[in-house]
Amino acid sequence: MNKKYEMVKNAAGRMVPTEVNGKAQVPYQGVNGYRPVGHKAAPPIASCSDYPMDGNKVVGSIKEALQLAGLKDGMTISSHHHFRNGDLVMNQVFDAAEEIGAKGLMWFPSAAFPCHEPMIRHLESGLIHHIEGSLNGPLGKYASEGKMDGLAVLRSHGGRWQSIQDGEVHIDIAVLAAPTADSIGNATGDRGPSACGLLGFGLADSMYADKVIVVTDNLVPFPCYPWQIQGQNVDYVVVLDKVGEPEKIVSGTTELTKSPDRLYIAELTAKFVKAAGIMKEGFSFQAGAGGTALAFAIYLKEMMIETGVKARFVRGGSTKYLVEMLEEGLTDYILDGQTFDLDGVRSMRENEGHVNTSPFTSYNWHGKGNFASLLDVVVLGATEVDVNFNANVVTHSDGQMLHGIGGWQNCLFSKCTILPIPAFRDRIPVIVDEVTTLVGPGELIDVIITERGIAINPLRSDLIEATRDSGLPIRTIQELKAEIDDLIGGSPQKPKLTDQPIGVVKWVDGTVMDTIFKIENLK
Repeated sequence: MNKKYEMVKNAAGRMVPTEVNGKAQVPYQGVNGYRPVGHKAAPPIASCSDYPMDGNKVVGSIKEALQLAGLKDGMTISSHHHFRNGDLVMNQVFDAAEEIGAKGLMWFPSAAFPCHEPMIRHLESGLIHHIEGSLNGPLGKYASEGKMDGLAVLRSHGGRWQSIQDGEVHIDIAVLAAPTADSIGNATGDRGPSACGLLGFGLADSMYADKVIVVTDNLVPFPCYPWQIQGQNVDYVVVLDKVGEPEKIVSGTTELTKSPDRLYIAELTAKFVKAAGIMKEGFSFQAGAGGTALAFAIYLKEMMIETGVKARFVRGGSTKYLVEMLEEGLTDYILDGQTFDLDGVRSMRENEGHVNTSPFTSYNWHGKGNFASLLDVVVLGATEVDVNFNANVVTHSDGQMLHGIGGWQNCLFSKCTILPIPAFRDRIPVIVDEVTTLVGPGELIDVIITERGIAINPLRSDLIEATRDSGLPIRTIQELKAEIDDLIGGSPQKPKLTDQPIGVVKWVDGTVMDTIFKIENLK
């Protein structure tokens, strides 16, 4: 694919295409620069006269459901990723689409994982034209090699909801794996043999898609309650032997670090939160699901117990560490956006204070408020940061696109955003002069913490003053970078990029923040 694109410079100084996959684009205009007009999208009007009066929407197979839904060339099929690397449904969906003979489809997952590597065959055959969603692992590598017919479009979780409700992406058929459902289509994820927790990333799909297919391996008598997906929005129900492997929702990014350096970074992060006066009665926090962030939660918990401090709420991705805090009375609520382990699944069933949320309530920038900005502190990861505190989470310093954005961008609107990151990975410095791909603007990133010290964004004079006499190793980001470069032997060479876009990064408001280019000589 060597299509030529008209490029313009956006407000961040990045060159971005004016058109992506046949649709006109709005370049990034700054953090609060873009205000949309108009009305939200809506699904077509349906009539109960077209559905069984006994409520039984069960059909015989995925293929039959796709045929009844009117699958045609060029349609968009969406899915959620709450099974993460344990999804057993979507490969079957596109195999069925191949049997039907469809071509040029767009897959719109909330994220794809290594288990979806078989999709490469469908990309090569032309069944799938392109994927707009977080591409983790083999699919990201395939797109990085410039082999996909269209451009990858990377959105945050909140940005995905925004794109659906604003009409940027029209979903023809949504396929939603559900661990438990009834015959009318009410569905939940927190119980059943394949329980994976909540289904919030599929909620927008169920509300806005023309046709909605629920796929379950645990059909129960009406009503399936509590329902996270409402049968009111569902057209067909398919029953399989197994829809997912819940043990695989715990993937490589959700395991506690064992690295001494990263444990030290996590400890420094917790000490910073305490020293800055953030950890106080009734505060709130969110920690990502990476190994360092999980360790931070453990250190913070110990400090909370020592000082007698209780949080009002913690924001998940839920893990067993957050569940322990809830069950030990250290927080009133877990506001969960994605269940990251089986302790979280159990807690969602059992604990009243464990609340399932969706990107609509928590992250949607084109709404009337979300609670990301209510968080006192959020602790996240990054593949790169630069001396202006800009950050990258989707490409590595070699330019390869191997990760998705997730809720990362949306979390930047917390009152304090901290990135605890190692000084280098595989002898490649993480602090660079300019990030390879801009995913988060520096004005929203407050603190960088490495094993070599802590850098506070000069814009946050309040944090600088609060920690001045803390005894913590606080330095400028330029000092940190110079020491790390000296240790490694200099800054790494930037990847040689072609002028061929292979993907774009959207900001939370749907504007185009940056372009991901094919790497020279990458095959």
